[in-house]
This record gives sequence, structure tokens and C-alpha cells, in this order.
Amino acid sequence: MDETAYHATRVSVAGHACVFARALLARHADCACADRHALAEREAIGCRSPVARNNCATLLGMLRERSAFALKQGHGTGPMPHALAMRLQCGGIHGLAQAVGAADAHDVHALVAAAQARYGDLAGLPWPDVVAAVAAWQGRPRRGSDR
Repeated sequence: MDETAYHATRVSVAGHACVFARALLARHADCACADRHALAEREAIGCRSPVARNNCATLLGMLRERSAFALKQGHGTGPMPHALAMRLQCGGIHGLAQAVGAADAHDVHALVAAAQARYGDLAGLPWPDVVAAVAAWQGRPRRGSDR
């Protein structure tokens, strides 16, 4: 399938892409605002709420900025390698859940709202603890080469 046509169709079907789509697709989190669509043998996740998407985008931007040193990345705005993006999203959601005292990440939007209510805004989060969760998060181990 032509990637340009796929992306155009994804935008028309799913609307604005979920900011934490990688974490949701990997089933490390869920969100009440997520809108899942099957498209060309892939799954696309959109966000139903512009306000929630804006809040999540702000959180992800702050996570990327504050975790740059821990992830050994510069402060660039370009695309990240998949493994680092997964670490940033999944570790960041886990750290956010710990910061608000939630047991798990059943609803990313609810976690962001709880963080805003508890700390006033996202800048007030205990960032050293959240960044530590990002640095500590590990994905699946690589397959062994002894197949």
C-alpha cells in the first residue's frame, strides 16, 4: 500500500492521532479518549478530545525535554528511534501513575487530569521521580540469536 495514501486515509478515519499511541498499541496503557480503527491490516488510534490531546502533547513534550539526558538524547525535535519512543511513553506513563498514586495506567487522560488536579499543572510534577521511571523502563528483551 502507498504510505502517502495510508496516512491520508488514517487522518480521515482516525482524526488526530493519539499522542501516546505507541504505549496504547503495546497495551502498556489505555485511554478513555482513544478511538481505535483497523486500517490496512494495521491499527490506528485517534483521540476523540482535542483538549485531552493537547494535554497529552504537552506532557509528552515535557517528558522528552526533561528525559533527554537520561535517554542520552539531545534536545532535538526530530523523530526518535522506536525503542526510545517506547521508553519515553511507557516509562513516562508509569512515572505519572506513580506520581498521582495510581496503581496502573488504565486511563492516560484520567492520569493527566489527576496530575493537573494534584500538582496544579504538569510543570509541578515530581519530575526527578518521573524521569527515573522513564530511565528504568525496559521493553521486551531481544530474541536470542540461537534460533
